[in-house]
Amino acid sequence: MTTPAQTSHRQKPLSTKDLVSAATLTASDLSMILDTALAFKADPAAYRGVLDGRSVAMLFEKPSLRTRVTFEVGTARLGGHPLYYDHGFERIGQRESVKDYARNLERWVHAIVLRTYSQRTIEEMAAVARVPVINALSDTDHPCQALADALTLVERFGRVEGLNVCYIGDGNNVCVSLMHVLCKLGGHVRVITPKGFTPPADAVAETHEFARLSGGSLTLTNDPAAVAGADAVYTDTWVSMHQEDQSDAREKLFVPYRVDAELMARAAGHAVFMHCLPAHRGEEVTDEVIDSPASVVYDQAENRLHAQNAVLIHTAGARPARLAR
Repeated sequence: MTTPAQTSHRQKPLSTKDLVSAATLTASDLSMILDTALAFKADPAAYRGVLDGRSVAMLFEKPSLRTRVTFEVGTARLGGHPLYYDHGFERIGQRESVKDYARNLERWVHAIVLRTYSQRTIEEMAAVARVPVINALSDTDHPCQALADALTLVERFGRVEGLNVCYIGDGNNVCVSLMHVLCKLGGHVRVITPKGFTPPADAVAETHEFARLSGGSLTLTNDPAAVAGADAVYTDTWVSMHQEDQSDAREKLFVPYRVDAELMARAAGHAVFMHCLPAHRGEEVTDEVIDSPASVVYDQAENRLHAQNAVLIHTAGARPARLAR
C-alpha cells in the first residue's frame, strides 16, 4: 500500500457521496482512505486547510469519548469548524422531520456526522441532504471504527489481505462493519459468538459476496477454540448501550468467550489484541490481556482520528468551498 502525499485542497471524492455503511464503500475507496490516513498521520501539515471555511455538524444521540473528540479535533486540524449538537434528550426527527432537519443543515454546513440509534435515520438524512453524511455509529453499523481497525492492522502487519482476524463476542454493529471492511480488503474473518448472537443474516450474505470478490473469507462458529492461529483477536462489550436489562442473561452465556491469557495463547505468537473501547475489564477481556504488549487498543483509538480525517478529506474536502444552495 502506498502513502502518497496529497496536498491538493481538491481531493478525489469517494465513489459515494456519503459514508452510511462500510458496505457502501468499494475496495478502491477503502484503499484510498487508508492511504490518505497513513499520509495524514505521517505529515498532518500537508493537509492543513483542506476544510478551510467549512463547517461540520456533529449530531449525537449517544454519549461518546473517542468519536466526539476525534471528529472535533480532526475537523479543526483540517482547518474546519466542528459544531456539536447533543441529542441525548431529543432524538433526531422528534422536534422536526429528518428531511426538514437535513434541508436546513445543508444550507449552513459542509458535512453532517451522525451518531444515532437508528441506521434508518442516517439513511434518510443521506438521501435528502446535498452535503456528505457520515455514520459515526448506528444500531447496525460502525464504519469509522472498522476503518481505524483496518488502519491499525496495516500499520502492524503491512496489509489486511491474507490476515486471519478473529472477532469473538456479540455479533453487533462493530462486528458487522469489521466483517465488511476486512473481507473487502481480502482478509479472512472468523466470527465466534454464542448461539443466537451471530451477525444479522443480510450482513453475513453481503460479506460472503465481498469475500468472494476479494479472495478473503468469512467463517461463523460458536467455538472459542477457533481463535487458533489468528493474527488478531478482537472483542467488544457483551452488552451495548441501552441493552443493560440483558446484562445478567448475557453474562452467563458469554463467559466462555472472555478473552483471557489462556484464550490469547491459542492465537499466533505474534497476534495482537483489539477492542473498540470502552472495555469492561474483567468481563469480555482481562487486565492481563488488554494491558499486555500484544494490545493495540490505544493505537485503534488514535487511528479513529486519522481514518476519520481521511473520510472528511475525501467527502467534505473533495467539494468546492461553498455552502450548498
